[in-house]
Amino acid sequence: MSDTGRLGAQVKLRQLRILVAIADHGSLVRAGRHLGISQPAVTRCLKELEDLLGLPLFLRTARGVAPTAFGARFIDHAKAMLAELRYAEEDLADVTEAHAGRVAVGTLLAAAPRLLPKAVARLKAERPAITVTVVEGTNDRLLPALRVGDLDLVVGRLPEAPEDGLDQEVLYTEPIRVVVRAGHPLAGRAGLRLADLADCQWILPLPETALRRQIEDDFRAAGVAPPAHPIESVSILTVRTLLLETDCVGVLPSQVILAEEELNLLRALPVDLRSTLRPVGIITRAGRGLTPAAQRFADQLRLTAADLGLPA
Repeated sequence: MSDTGRLGAQVKLRQLRILVAIADHGSLVRAGRHLGISQPAVTRCLKELEDLLGLPLFLRTARGVAPTAFGARFIDHAKAMLAELRYAEEDLADVTEAHAGRVAVGTLLAAAPRLLPKAVARLKAERPAITVTVVEGTNDRLLPALRVGDLDLVVGRLPEAPEDGLDQEVLYTEPIRVVVRAGHPLAGRAGLRLADLADCQWILPLPETALRRQIEDDFRAAGVAPPAHPIESVSILTVRTLLLETDCVGVLPSQVILAEEELNLLRALPVDLRSTLRPVGIITRAGRGLTPAAQRFADQLRLTAADLGLPA
């Protein structure tokens, strides 16, 4: 394989962009369509890269292509290099193009209802030329995207243990509430315990989320088996609709249900989920400064959290 200096001299930006497009779309044809170039041109570019590196980057399958172990590592490096160039471009654009730029933010359940929309609105009011891209998901998908530069920052409930290579900043601490529709048979009942809800149809976060594990820990601590067959979703819209239209029991951050309670649509039950009390904050790549647009958005997140009067 070529040494670092030779590799840096021979790999072209166009090749890196095509490589990332193939990885993102899982197909040479779809990558070419996305980039507006022919499939033979994509194939030729991929072969050039594989010849240069001396190893295959993708395995051909019936459904398209999948990265090899080596290819996956190289794709991560390619994404990081392209992200660095984007950061440099936006830093210069901030000086020359009247505060233009782009910020890509990943969001988790807790940040979606009030904090994030208000911060986006404030940013756009101040700097309308900035483009904001919001990507919803869970930590297992958002944090890898943050590491390779696909996202500038992630906003939501912070992981239980900080991850290597990532920085965390606490904005506020928010409890998770057990929620039902206002007309639910359990709404308004005092002295409820998790044991009283064991036979209900629950809506819970996905199994791979820390919040799901914390909720299940609370069930076990109460001497109750966790719900065996819950509906699983991290979509606030889906959870809200199911709660309003059925007798399901769900869990939502307290900020989500404030307006719903004021409108007499949803009710928080007096059931304590102690394990779920976690800080909400900002996650960024350690040792990597934010672009001017992303930095300004982070500032707006801090100001919005303060204005909402949320406890740290």
